Amino acid sequence: MIKKITMLALTVCTLCATDAQAQIKLGGKTLNAQKLVQAGADMIKAVTLSDADIAALSREAVEWMDNNNPVSPDTSAYSQRPRRLTENVKVDGLELNFKVYEVADVNAFACGDGSVRVFSSLMDLMDDQQLMGVIGHEIGHVVHADTKDAMKNAYMASAARNAAGSAGGTLAKLTDSQLGDLVQAFSNARFSQKQESAADDFGFDFCVQNGMDPHSMASALEKLAELSQDSQSSGLQRMFSSHPDSQKRAERMRARAEELIQQQQQ
Repeated sequence: MIKKITMLALTVCTLCATDAQAQIKLGGKTLNAQKLVQAGADMIKAVTLSDADIAALSREAVEWMDNNNPVSPDTSAYSQRPRRLTENVKVDGLELNFKVYEVADVNAFACGDGSVRVFSSLMDLMDDQQLMGVIGHEIGHVVHADTKDAMKNAYMASAARNAAGSAGGTLAKLTDSQLGDLVQAFSNARFSQKQESAADDFGFDFCVQNGMDPHSMASALEKLAELSQDSQSSGLQRMFSSHPDSQKRAERMRARAEELIQQQQQ
């Protein structure tokens, strides 16, 4: 993969040396050199994104999200609830900040700058223990670099679309801007079974370390499994498509909780 990216970058640099604004004829098609240059730059940036880059991109993308969603006021019960639950919560390397979106979708996400965004409809469906399980799970995806990988993939997809668009015509985009692409990357990401399991384990430890019932993570997943049986709305379907096999994962978390309780009683 890296060799292919490097070859693309060299090709783009050669085109750039002629004229970044030029329209180039190749294979009977008119190529926009400026779009090719940007495509190559995006490819290279995707490969070399550092943790600091991820944090900066996350801040920009979350700011875009905050400006394009109804953010619950600081004085609302929605905003006060996660603040109360996480008042003394600390995660190494992340300075957590929380906001609630008052929207119909059932979802939550965290990203590389420590921003955690919870959707009000999810909060309506879950008690405090379950909500902390979800929050811990989403933070786990950041700590384990799953979100970073998702953002790299978003850059790759953006570069591929830019390269395709360089041949003229309308450039198709998943969203109205590259920021929208990044938002999609961490708010609707589909992670592997291994990544989901690791995030569940982080969520379990997160809850226990912050004084929650050891069953919190299992209870959260059981709630998702219960809701998934009646997931007719697009918001529910979106969350369950990115968090599959909730019941099996709940059973594993409940087994962990029972094991921990037995150890504590010995």
